[in-house]
Amino acid sequence: MKRISILGATGSVGQNTIDLIRRAPGAYQVVALTGGHHIDKLARDAIDLGAEVAVTAHDDLLVSLREALKGSKVEAAAGKAALNEAASRPAQWVMSAIVGAAGLAPGLAALEQGATLALANKESLVTAGALMMRTARANRANILPVDSEHSAIFQALVGEDAAAVSRVIITASGGAFRDWPLERLAGATVAEASSHPNWAMGQRITIDSASMFNKAMEMIEAREFFGFAPDQIEVLIHPQSLVHALVGFCDGALMAHVGPPDMRHAIGYALNWPQRQALPVEALDLAAIGMLEFRPPDPERYPALRLAREVMQARGLSGAVFNAAKERALDHFIAGRISFTDMNIVVEEVLTALQDAPEARNSEMTLDVVAHMDHLARKQADLVVSQRRTQG
Repeated sequence: MKRISILGATGSVGQNTIDLIRRAPGAYQVVALTGGHHIDKLARDAIDLGAEVAVTAHDDLLVSLREALKGSKVEAAAGKAALNEAASRPAQWVMSAIVGAAGLAPGLAALEQGATLALANKESLVTAGALMMRTARANRANILPVDSEHSAIFQALVGEDAAAVSRVIITASGGAFRDWPLERLAGATVAEASSHPNWAMGQRITIDSASMFNKAMEMIEAREFFGFAPDQIEVLIHPQSLVHALVGFCDGALMAHVGPPDMRHAIGYALNWPQRQALPVEALDLAAIGMLEFRPPDPERYPALRLAREVMQARGLSGAVFNAAKERALDHFIAGRISFTDMNIVVEEVLTALQDAPEARNSEMTLDVVAHMDHLARKQADLVVSQRRTQG
């Protein structure tokens, strides 16, 4: 029986992981489930799966979690230290699906105890790719990508010589505004940005899809995980979201991964790796689909992609700055303090302001250093937003 933990169990990736676990009774022993505000869901799943511990990230919800777990054998805990402790408990496989930079420390804790880390948390590699890969090597741990695009690349490379790869193409739906006139984008509302044409995801990642910040993150993630050069990484708009990525080789061949927009495929591949198992995903009818469309992304519509290339060239701690600025810009957009298109401006101004910071150029990448740069970038993003609001 495989011992597993799910960090971020109440989100869409966590819930899809739990769905697969429930379909294989007796195959898994659940060690830890963690979540945020959805206490009833967290407690219900922890009791149902017989988890050893359930953890909420919020200290003030510990009493509520204990009450929801009353009468069960599941231990309750809360706060950052408890998240890291849960990730450190011996497990063979850990899903890292906590949203945002908050997922970095628990993911590192899982790697330090030698677990295979199924990585759905983009921010871990974007903010601290070198640290994540170094920690995995030092503890003989595996990192398996769970983003559908990176899982597709990973699968396309099985049995191939990485040196023969000439290019990789990450596909993007284009998000909610892919066909909007450019002049409408500045007036886009939070509700409009929160509706994805193909995928069922949380609000923040859905808005990131509309701005293509999610794809910008995936570009950086591909560089950090696979070691591709920036000029090898391409992005194509693919409205159907059926081709998740393509890998091009030196002989001109393109290897494409094609599947329905269902996260259970990438999760299931990581859960069962290195074998394949049957999964409850739709079998595509290509004749019924008839046509697959591709087009290049408009750089005016998606300036986040240009910013990602600049971050990939700079490397170091620029990814931590980029992610923190992006997260704070998104916070301000959701709160109604800036427009949809202002998010790109805020991120670019923060990158420019901090590119020559001594910490960004002269520091070894450690968790503390990454956290410090994250803090500086968030403060700078707040300052930029405040200045823009003051200027009118």
